[in-house]
Amino acid sequence: MSEKKSNWLWFHRMASPHFFYMLSGRLLPYCALLTALLLAAGLVGGLVYAPADYEQGDGFRIIYVHVPSAWMSLFIYTVMALNSAIFLVWHIKLADIIARSSAVMGASYTLLTLLTGSIWGKPMWGTWWVWDARLTSELILLFLYLGYIGLVSALDDRRMAGKAAALLALVGAVNIPIIHYSVVWWNTLHQPASIAKFAAPSIHISMLIPLLCMAAAFMFFYLYVLLINARSELLEQEKRSQWVRQLVTPA
Repeated sequence: MSEKKSNWLWFHRMASPHFFYMLSGRLLPYCALLTALLLAAGLVGGLVYAPADYEQGDGFRIIYVHVPSAWMSLFIYTVMALNSAIFLVWHIKLADIIARSSAVMGASYTLLTLLTGSIWGKPMWGTWWVWDARLTSELILLFLYLGYIGLVSALDDRRMAGKAAALLALVGAVNIPIIHYSVVWWNTLHQPASIAKFAAPSIHISMLIPLLCMAAAFMFFYLYVLLINARSELLEQEKRSQWVRQLVTPA
């Protein structure tokens, strides 16, 4: 019983705006450093050391932007949906702030996925776009992100806007497994999973390691931007709180 109580207290401490603000400030430099190091390692490994693909030649190297951005587009929406559920159930303001602060980054990664996919698809399929199951569901994801951003911006009542956007995020979460399994459920032009099969990935290790470095770099960049956005949102929302006044008042 005491362990459950301890876990509940830890959960509430993490949800404290003041605690999150101070913790995120300490994490920011590490996120920036890891982003820079992993991005450098991924770019050098992917553009210099990785061999050309035996079918696509050097054109395959767009994978080092396309695949990490695609992964992040799904991951960020999942983060938004989970935080939206927490906000609706427990009314924790920080969860709403994290969801709001993630939306623009998620939309950016989704747009990048669609653009790089089109550039990659032109030489592979002979066209910039097809109404393929994977491409179409990813486009719907972009509209979901934009709808969330629009709802948050359109309503003056912050709490009502948060609830409406949270409901949209939860309803739209059904699209995440559709995107992931679309290449399995339907006969599509998009290639099936080749990297997620870690037991026997269909990609050489010399190509896989830079790709994982790029994916990690995209992840830490998202965390870096998320923390900056969330800290700004917190200061705006909690500007009348005592801890904010103590923060801005000279000692």
